[in-house]
Amino acid sequence: MKIYSWNVNGLRAIAKKNFFKWIEEENPDILCLQETKLQEATLEDKIKNIKEYHSYFSFAEKKGYSGVAVYTKFKPLHVGHGIGIDSFDSEGRILILEFADFTLLNIYFPNGQMSDDRLEYKMKFYDAILDYCNLLVSQDKELIICGDYNTAHTEMDIKNAKANEKNSGFLPIERQWIDKFIENGYTDTYRYMNPGKIEYSWWSYRFKARERNAGWRIDYHFVSNNMLKRVKKSVILTDVTGSDHCPVMLEIES
Repeated sequence: MKIYSWNVNGLRAIAKKNFFKWIEEENPDILCLQETKLQEATLEDKIKNIKEYHSYFSFAEKKGYSGVAVYTKFKPLHVGHGIGIDSFDSEGRILILEFADFTLLNIYFPNGQMSDDRLEYKMKFYDAILDYCNLLVSQDKELIICGDYNTAHTEMDIKNAKANEKNSGFLPIERQWIDKFIENGYTDTYRYMNPGKIEYSWWSYRFKARERNAGWRIDYHFVSNNMLKRVKKSVILTDVTGSDHCPVMLEIES
């Protein structure tokens, strides 16, 4: 089974590019999207109804902001929109799909660059997600937690580490949370499968960053360690364009 995650930076915008052709060619079993920037009232049929897929969406209360979506060939047993904390759920950042043999969390983690308040919000969001995941694992759930985490973990995961060490997305407090996440029993599947490889999943639109490959790896598939044995492959599809992010893919044993 192949599970893809992609921050599309506007689903309607990418739908006008290569999106539907890419789905047809890549044929994902499950596709998780972040930053869809959609509202339910303006959800177009061509976006909602893609052949062979069940689709699920979470919308932010604020128009043209945030939002996540999941397209899946396998109908889930249950779909949750959020983790029961209104200040987080109102931004449409979380979809939780429960399948027979694993639970999938598609998450668009906040960006903390706007202000100290947003950085504080981001860190509280991180901790709430960790608590929620730990609760699910305590119930013997096997988890895949994918999405745009908005933090590069180590110097291997960012082109210009020194220049960004005081910028949100590479602050010590953010990187330490990923350390804590790992210590709590979760594994970054890309780094697990590719311990020495340097690739990125996001590039700024400024300064020709993608052309220069001056990027960040901030899009992940983490799994709970009780699911690690099922991981077969974890890759970054750096050649796929259409957004400032590229897709990342996790393959697991069905």
